[in-house]
Amino acid sequence: MKLIQTLDTSLSSTTSRRGFMGTSGALSAVAVALLAGKDAMAQGMSGDVSKDVAILNVALGLEHEAINAYQLGAGSGLLQKPVLDVAVMFQGHHKAHRDALIATIQKLGGKPVMEKKIDDYAKTLKADMLKNQTDVLDLASRLELGAANAYIGVIPSLGNKDLAKVAARLAADETMHFTVLSNALGRPLPAGALSFGA
Repeated sequence: MKLIQTLDTSLSSTTSRRGFMGTSGALSAVAVALLAGKDAMAQGMSGDVSKDVAILNVALGLEHEAINAYQLGAGSGLLQKPVLDVAVMFQGHHKAHRDALIATIQKLGGKPVMEKKIDDYAKTLKADMLKNQTDVLDLASRLELGAANAYIGVIPSLGNKDLAKVAARLAADETMHFTVLSNALGRPLPAGALSFGA
């Protein structure tokens, strides 16, 4: 499966999120240093930055999707006030992920993948099927679980502890989002240990 070819299809599928992280390989030391905010460390390093840009752009595309999913939910009028506040906060987390990815791609000399129009995300995510708050939370929960598993899935392939730490922090955000959303849906926590990333 070619990384660039999977960009559009990966945006709508939880399993594709996992597949992207599992097959994309590790980033170069340059990208790791930049993503971790260690610009000085990146100077003088070498690596295949074109591969890094492609990998980071897929992750950026997924963050664009998450931001717009929360926007669709917030704009639907289906979320009650306390739930709406949490959705907006989670959207803010995804915007921070997006901004870090954009900055890293630009520092690598690449061009960040553009965000699509919200109507495109609405169609891909089947926003017309959202009829109540539960539907919105269910969609967000599925996307967050896919993102958590994707970031966890890539950690073993990373040879650099700084990038592994960044991926773990992103996975922690996604896992927290999934847990809160599952609780709001009245779903039980996973019964078994080691249930994420499997």
